[in-house]
Amino acid sequence: MSFTYAAGRKLFEKTTDFLLKYFDKKNEEKQSKLLKIVDWAEKFMGDIFQQKYYDNARKLVLKEDGKWMTYIKNLIDETHPNVLKTHVLNLGYEASLYGLKKIHKMRKVYNCNIPWAILIDPTSACNLKCTGCWAAEYGQNLNLSFEEMDNIITQGKELGTHFYIFAGGEPLTRKDDIIKLCEKHHDCAFHAFTNGTLVDEKLCKDMQRVGNFSLAISLEGFEKSNDSRRGGGTFEKVMDAMNLLKEHGLLFGTSICYTSQNYKDVTSDEFYDMLIDKGVKFSWYFHYMPIGKDAWVELLPNAEQREYVYRRIKETRALEGGKPIFLMDFQNDGRFTKGCIAGGRNYLHINANGDVEPCVFIHYSNANIREVSLLEALKQPLFMEYKERIPFNDNHFLPCPMLENPEYILDMVKRSKAKSTDLQSPENVEDLVAKTRPYAEQWKDKAEELWHEILEEKGGIG
Repeated sequence: MSFTYAAGRKLFEKTTDFLLKYFDKKNEEKQSKLLKIVDWAEKFMGDIFQQKYYDNARKLVLKEDGKWMTYIKNLIDETHPNVLKTHVLNLGYEASLYGLKKIHKMRKVYNCNIPWAILIDPTSACNLKCTGCWAAEYGQNLNLSFEEMDNIITQGKELGTHFYIFAGGEPLTRKDDIIKLCEKHHDCAFHAFTNGTLVDEKLCKDMQRVGNFSLAISLEGFEKSNDSRRGGGTFEKVMDAMNLLKEHGLLFGTSICYTSQNYKDVTSDEFYDMLIDKGVKFSWYFHYMPIGKDAWVELLPNAEQREYVYRRIKETRALEGGKPIFLMDFQNDGRFTKGCIAGGRNYLHINANGDVEPCVFIHYSNANIREVSLLEALKQPLFMEYKERIPFNDNHFLPCPMLENPEYILDMVKRSKAKSTDLQSPENVEDLVAKTRPYAEQWKDKAEELWHEILEEKGGIG
């Protein structure tokens, strides 16, 4: 551990303590502390982030009675002190300040993508079988051992990666191992996409103790639409899980897969109000992806439905109006990330068989983590194709090489000689593209319209 790292973390920790301690002071002092945090971050990070992001952060702070300052106040008041401080340190300093600077350095040293986050499937096992879920077809028998996951995280930290996300299968079938990883790697932030049905009192107490583990609970709308995909009684179990998590002052959100059938429900004011009341602080929104040979292509939203979701989320998270909940729109937020984030550019996926894939939705690979190092996996031919070709489109409403630019995934898989890693029914890339090409064609004109609209906006961040 270098002196610069230790000194930087100590300074960040002291600043965090100071901020939390005095946040209840009068607004002028509160703003002063927050503005100093932004100034310090800008000085430390330099040009890694665009200037507009620092400027927008300052605007947010200065709007003292705005919903986002209220959101921050509620976040501090409702979150257990150890959970809040640990996440600020691990996501704020380790992952987003120190870690990101190291990642940028390592990218130059090794001439390959180094991810900010790594998504790991501890297991293929799941206690549910949801309609349209590709993971539901994987079977119950594949697992990464604790030692294998520990090794992945150890290698990742050497490259600067301090954020690890668990999916599956249902990752909480391995919750004891996950808590052990949180304990051992106390300088990392951990997050899990879960169906929520395995959340219990013991897990909540463990999460409170380690402080560096948060959850995103899958939800498909209100009870009727949710349980039609996830099974009867699931909605009620999720509500009970949220009550437990809120009671223990834990950080949690939701993971929303929007489809042609539920897109209005999951972006309604009533739905947002329910989430906020339950203690949800953030939501990931994912466009349904037609993964696997038996994918339900009728669940794909059409152009008008996808535009509706985009506009509702944009309205909801605006500086004014909307709702005090932080929303992330995985498919429509490409303008913030300058296109696709996969292939190790910002994240990668390791499935329960050890295959290192460019994206949780793209099941092709040249490398298995049981056979190669993480760095070697990042240099595999398919990932190098991603490095050379991203962005796949100058219009960032068309970020994906599978869904919106299918000619790219077809060519990259063929050129790299990557193999299908679908754990149940390996899928020929030509068959995958046959499902996504019609979607790409019908979305293209709407994407162009939205992109021109963004280009005409002055200084807006959506």
